[in-house]
Amino acid sequence: MKHEKIFRPEQPDRDNRFTPQGEIGKRLLKRLDGANFLITGGTGSFGNAMVARLLTYANPARVVIMSRDEHKQYEMQIKPEFANHPALRFFIGDVRDQSRLEMAMRDVDYVVHAAALKHIPAAEYNPFECIHTNVLGAQNVVHAAIHAGVKRVIALSTDKAANPLNLYGASKLASDKIFVAGNHLSGSAKTRFSVVRYGNVVGSRGSVIPFFRKLVDEGADSLPITDERMTRFWITLSQGVDFVLSCMEIMHGGEIFVPKIPSMRVMDIAKAVAPNKPHRVVGIRPGEKLHEMMITEDDARHTIEMPDRYVIEPAFNWWSRESYADRDFKPVAEGFQYSSDSNDEWIDEASLAGMLMDCATA
Repeated sequence: MKHEKIFRPEQPDRDNRFTPQGEIGKRLLKRLDGANFLITGGTGSFGNAMVARLLTYANPARVVIMSRDEHKQYEMQIKPEFANHPALRFFIGDVRDQSRLEMAMRDVDYVVHAAALKHIPAAEYNPFECIHTNVLGAQNVVHAAIHAGVKRVIALSTDKAANPLNLYGASKLASDKIFVAGNHLSGSAKTRFSVVRYGNVVGSRGSVIPFFRKLVDEGADSLPITDERMTRFWITLSQGVDFVLSCMEIMHGGEIFVPKIPSMRVMDIAKAVAPNKPHRVVGIRPGEKLHEMMITEDDARHTIEMPDRYVIEPAFNWWSRESYADRDFKPVAEGFQYSSDSNDEWIDEASLAGMLMDCATA
């Protein structure tokens, strides 16, 4: 394993790589002034952070938060930063319902598709539900966006869509393919679709860090480790939101954007959370990988590298690398893979503490 570079959140060139203060972000915020926005799955952690970012840095005319759970919408509505905001609209609906999506997208300029069934064991036990939401829901978003004349759509993906080992990953791979192919269908509507693929979000619900913390708070004698070699990509929620916004500005349609983010061993996370706790190895769960991958060797043939991200280019006849001629890019090397175990950027305990602080203030 290489540990060539330690990730430092406080370093300006790394911490601000996707932020609205950068060149890309400033152009986007000008574009979003007076624009209409829709976020599917908008009451989740990402949706809350995205709405807060838009209201802080931009001046959108309308932000539609679409989700199925009216209670989560109520909880979001009464947050001090959102309460009675004139731009916010709370829209009950399900991505399984195309006609409802079309109503939500009326006069909308930009869509971020964050709705998904994400829990791996639940997807394995309820495969039809997973397919209906993650695959058929993606198809409905594409059709509704074209029908409504939306300008740009960004779909959130996951590292589990690269060489998928479980149904959730396979469903997100299918979703990625649907959004990329959506650019063939838009025709004169000129709706453009792209995908953002990133790793685990530090401190998010269901992730290993709050799980370890809960065990420590409950007085557990030891922390369970699936495998001492296991590694994962990590990104903070605010970085994920800013990355999506920056991709929305530079997209041409059909790309899969992958941020350059650090890796960390799960064993090191356990040591950072509870330095004095012993560990017990419990084995890898069904559908779980030892290391995560975001760009496969086969994808690398169509991948370019930019200073802060990779772009998996679409295999379209009309696509040309001249699309990014105004940017600093180069093709990745033959046989390249972007895997969490061979990453050249790693998190140490101090850096993890900084990322967790970023989560707390996001």
